[in-house]
Amino acid sequence: MAMVAKRVLLFQIAATLLFASAVAAAASDATAAVLKPGCLSKCGEVDIPYPFGIGTDCSMEGFNITCNDTTDPSKPFMGETNIEILNISLVDHELSVYIYMAYQCYNESGSSAFTSLSPAYLFSTIRNKFTAVGCSALAYIVGETVTGNTYASGCMSYCNDAGGVSEGTSCDGMGCCQTSIPESLSNFSTYFNESDKNSEVASFGPCSYAFLADQNRFHFNKTAFSPNFGNKTNYLVPVVLDWAIRNQSSCQDAKAHPDTNACRGGNTACVDSTNGPGYLCKCSHGYTGNPYLEGGCQDIDECKLPREYPCFGDCRNIPGGYHCSCPPGTHGDATKDNCTAIPPKFPLPARLAVGFSVIFVVLVALVSCVIIRTQKTKHKRERDIFFRKNGGFKLYEEILSKKVDTVQVFTVEELQRATDNFADKRVIGCGGYGMVYRGILDDHRIVAIKKSKKVDERQKDEFVNEIIVLSQINHRHIVRLLGCCLELDVPMLVYEYISNGSLFGLLHPEHYASPLPLQARLTIAEQAAEALAYLHSATNRSIIHGDVKSYNILLDGDLSAKVSDFGASQLVPMDEDEFIMFVQGTLGYLDPECMQTRQLTDRSDVYSFGVVLLELITGKKAIYADDAWEKRSLATSFLVMMKEQRLRDILDNKMIGEGGERLLGEVAAIAKECLSVKGEERPSMKEVAERLHSLRRLRLQPREEYDPGEIEMVKAEETRRCTETDTSGYHILDSSTLLKNVDAGR
Repeated sequence: MAMVAKRVLLFQIAATLLFASAVAAAASDATAAVLKPGCLSKCGEVDIPYPFGIGTDCSMEGFNITCNDTTDPSKPFMGETNIEILNISLVDHELSVYIYMAYQCYNESGSSAFTSLSPAYLFSTIRNKFTAVGCSALAYIVGETVTGNTYASGCMSYCNDAGGVSEGTSCDGMGCCQTSIPESLSNFSTYFNESDKNSEVASFGPCSYAFLADQNRFHFNKTAFSPNFGNKTNYLVPVVLDWAIRNQSSCQDAKAHPDTNACRGGNTACVDSTNGPGYLCKCSHGYTGNPYLEGGCQDIDECKLPREYPCFGDCRNIPGGYHCSCPPGTHGDATKDNCTAIPPKFPLPARLAVGFSVIFVVLVALVSCVIIRTQKTKHKRERDIFFRKNGGFKLYEEILSKKVDTVQVFTVEELQRATDNFADKRVIGCGGYGMVYRGILDDHRIVAIKKSKKVDERQKDEFVNEIIVLSQINHRHIVRLLGCCLELDVPMLVYEYISNGSLFGLLHPEHYASPLPLQARLTIAEQAAEALAYLHSATNRSIIHGDVKSYNILLDGDLSAKVSDFGASQLVPMDEDEFIMFVQGTLGYLDPECMQTRQLTDRSDVYSFGVVLLELITGKKAIYADDAWEKRSLATSFLVMMKEQRLRDILDNKMIGEGGERLLGEVAAIAKECLSVKGEERPSMKEVAERLHSLRRLRLQPREEYDPGEIEMVKAEETRRCTETDTSGYHILDSSTLLKNVDAGR
C-alpha cells in the first residue's frame, strides 16, 4: 500500500510540474489552429483569427480587417470604417470596438453620435447599456433592428450639486442613468435635449455625455462631469458587438446549403445565433481550434492538461476525449484518485526478473540514444566543414553586405527528394563542372539542379562567385538562379528549368532532327546578344560572362534563348587600374587576345559570341572535322573563307535553301567583326544586338532587293543618331524606318 501511495504521489507531482508547459503548448497549438495559412495573425496587439482577416482571400465576406500601420502599435479597423477594434473573441463570438459618444456643455454647441454596423455585427444586449452622465441631462437613443423595427428610448440623470453624487455606485439617476437596448440592434443615434442645459449646475457639472458602452468597462465617478472627460477618452467608449454568420438565418438553413455552410471540416457543431438571425460555429466536445477552417478543430490532448482533465493513473488520449486507468497493481477510479493496491500474485523471483529486464532495456535505450546523438553531432560537424570548404563564409559575407538577397538555401534532403536521390534517369545534361538533374521541389516547381563532379579550391570560389553574379541579374533571357546547397562535399545550384535543352543540342543533334529555321536562329542570336549586352552595360556593375558558347545558351518551350552557366563570370572592377585575370574558357571559343594578355574583358565575350553566330549560319561545331576527318577551328576556317571570298562553301546549305543567302552574308559580316584579333576593333554586344534586331526585322518584312551598301550606310547613320539621343538603355533600329531611309537616300 505504501508503494502504491508513493507512486500516486509521484504522478501528482509530475502533473503539477508539467502543467505550465502543457498549457503553453496547448495555447500555441490553438493559436496555430485559428490562423489561415499565409495571412497575418496580428495587427498591433490584437489577434486576428479567421473568419476575420487582413488582405485578399484572408477573410470571409463581411469580416475584412484594415490594419493601420501609421500608428505605434498598429491598429485594426472594421473594413473601411473608422471603428477601431480592441479585441476579437472566436469562442464567445464577440468583438470589442471603440465608438463615438454624444456630448453637450453649458454655453457650447454639443455633438450627437451615429453608429451603423455591417450585417455581420449586432450590438450585444447583454454586455452593453445606454448610459447618460450629467446633471439635468435628458439623452435619447434612436435605432433600427435588422428586422426593420425602429427603437427609441430616453434616459435622464439629475443632481443639484456635486454632493448629491456618490462615487462607486450604480447609475441610478443621480448624475448617471442607464437603460437596456433591444436585440438585433444594428444602428443607432444618440443626442440630447438642447433645452436641458442648466446654468445652476454649470460650476461643477458643465458637460453631459451619452453613449452606448460595455457595462463591464465603464465605472461611473465624479470625473465624468469634467469637460476633460471627453478629451481624455477622445470621445470614444468601448462597446461589445455580437458577430455571427448571417448568410443563412439558422443552422437548419445552413445545413441545407452545404456549399455555403461556414462550419468547415469535421468535429464542428452549429449553434443558432442568440442575437438576430444567423448561426455560429463551434468545435465539438473534446476538440479546440477554429471551426471556420478546414481541419481547424483539432483533438485536445487531455493528458497534457491534468488540472482540467484529472487523471491519477495511466492517461491515454483518444479522439474527442481521454481514457484514464489506475496504474498497474491497483484498481478503482483513477479520475478521482481512488486507486487501491491489488495484492501481488507473482513471487519475488519473478518480480526481480522483471525488474532486471526493465533495467536492461532502459540501459540499452540510453546507450542507443547516446550513439544516435553522437552520430547527429558528427553529421552536423561534417555539414559545417563542407559549408566552410564550399565557400559558405564568403556567401554569408555577401548576404550581410546585401549583395545577395534573393537566394534560397536548400537542404540536402530537399534536393534528394526532388531528384529521386540523384537518379540517373533525372540527368538532363552536363554543366561546366558537373551533372545537371531535372528535379521537382516539394512545392511542385520543376527545377534544374547543377551538381559538381569534383571539388577543388578553385571551383569553390567559382561556385560562390556564380551565386553572387546570378543574384544580381534580372533579365528574361538569362537563366534565373533559385537557390543553392552547401551541405555536401559537392556543392549544388538550383536554377529554373529550361525545357528544350541547349542551342548546341538543337544545332548538332546526335540523331536526325528537323533543322532549326533561319528566322528562329536569328531570333535566338538576337536574344542571346541582348542578354550579354545587359550583363555588360545594364547592371549596377558590368558582368563579363567568361564562357559564352552554344552549350550555355538554353532554349525554353517557345525557343526563346536563356544564357546560363556563370561559373566563369566576373564583376568588372570599380578601379580602372585593376583588371580581371583570364581564368578559363572552352576550346574553339577562346579569345586569342585574352589568351596572350591573360586579361578578360567584355570584348572576350564578343569574340566567343561571334563563334556562336558561326555555328548558327554554318551548322558546324566550334571545333569540327573536315572532309578528311581532321579537326579544324570554325573561327579560323571562316576567316580564311571570307578572305578567299568562298563564304558559300562554309554556310549551311539548308539555310541557303530558305532564300537567306544575302541575310546569312550580313550575319557573317557581323561575326567577322566580332572575331577581330584586336579587342578594340570588335563591336560592343549592344551594337551586335541592335544590328541583329535590324536584320531579323528585315527578314520578317520582305521587301525588294536593296543595295547592301545603301543599307549599311543607313544602319551606321541610325546607330550614330540613336547613340547620341539615347544613353539610358537599348534603342533597337526599326526595320521599316531603315528601309524608308534607304528609299529617301535614293
